[in-house]
Amino acid sequence: MVLEDPGLTRPGSGEVKRFARTRRITIDDVAARAGVSKTTVSHVLSGKRPVRADTRRRVERAIHELDYRPDFIARSLRTRQSHIAALVIPDITNPFFPVMARGFEDALGQSGYRTFICNTDSLREQELAFVTDVASRRVDGIAMVSHHVHARDVEGFVQNGMPIVSIGSLIVDHPLVDVVMGDDERGARDATEFLLERYGPNVAHISGSAEGPPARETGYREALAAASVRVRSDLIVEGDWTRAGGAEAMRTLLDRPSPPRAVFCANDLMALGALDAVEERGLRVPDDVALLGYDDVEWASLVRPPLTTVLNPAYDTGRAAANLLFDRIARGYEGARRVVRITCDLVVRESA
Repeated sequence: MVLEDPGLTRPGSGEVKRFARTRRITIDDVAARAGVSKTTVSHVLSGKRPVRADTRRRVERAIHELDYRPDFIARSLRTRQSHIAALVIPDITNPFFPVMARGFEDALGQSGYRTFICNTDSLREQELAFVTDVASRRVDGIAMVSHHVHARDVEGFVQNGMPIVSIGSLIVDHPLVDVVMGDDERGARDATEFLLERYGPNVAHISGSAEGPPARETGYREALAAASVRVRSDLIVEGDWTRAGGAEAMRTLLDRPSPPRAVFCANDLMALGALDAVEERGLRVPDDVALLGYDDVEWASLVRPPLTTVLNPAYDTGRAAANLLFDRIARGYEGARRVVRITCDLVVRESA
């Protein structure tokens, strides 16, 4: 096989013609076309400084007309910023996380940042490996949903100036790591109280995992305690946050000598798996056993019966995490940890 130089063409016998190379459009060209300074163009591109609306429109029109593409490599060498943030999540197939990632990307994209997404499968070694890897690739900041990484694991990165936002829990409990999370304890408590009022004390819980964030199980236990209902360890089963895990946990509960009348699942995927297991046994939801999930993912209203669940706003969570991260990356915030709690409300449908 002969590989030809892509810069050559042979339109006629023996004739060789080299394609002409066009000059790269620079920020100077944009500034000249828009009638502004290079600094103004830079401010429009970075979003770090206010620019008058009419001036911004002229610059954006010049960028479009000239088909200007920023030289990100040169800019990163000059500014020591890559304009890339990393989003570390446990399971890209869980429908909650793509929506959260969209909110994260939408918020950062407005300022010219791009997102590098890492999937950890909820494994500690993967969480640590991705954080180490993206930090070495000089991303400007990291947002992470962690089930295993703690403050001691990220101390070195934070001390070296890497902005980090923890999403979903306070597991990364560090004074300089911001947190955005749903009010899971209250949401789980409201869900459990709802089941107790409708179906009596025999309410079980399918939790995520022993290593994961405990807030939803904590809310379940608090609701039982408030209703003077004894917490039974045989009615708490781990489902590993997955549909298959939820189905297996539900089979375990249905095999108990006194199966539960209602089950609060710590996410919608496990609730869907629980629904699978109930139908396998020829039982009906909610007539024989009521099911309640958590997150209110897009398909929760489409299953049959439609899933009663707790709304955990994924898109808003992603945007909030991005805004916290951008404050530290671009706006110079260097203060103490901020915690943003997002309200999680019960959504009553037909499964409970």
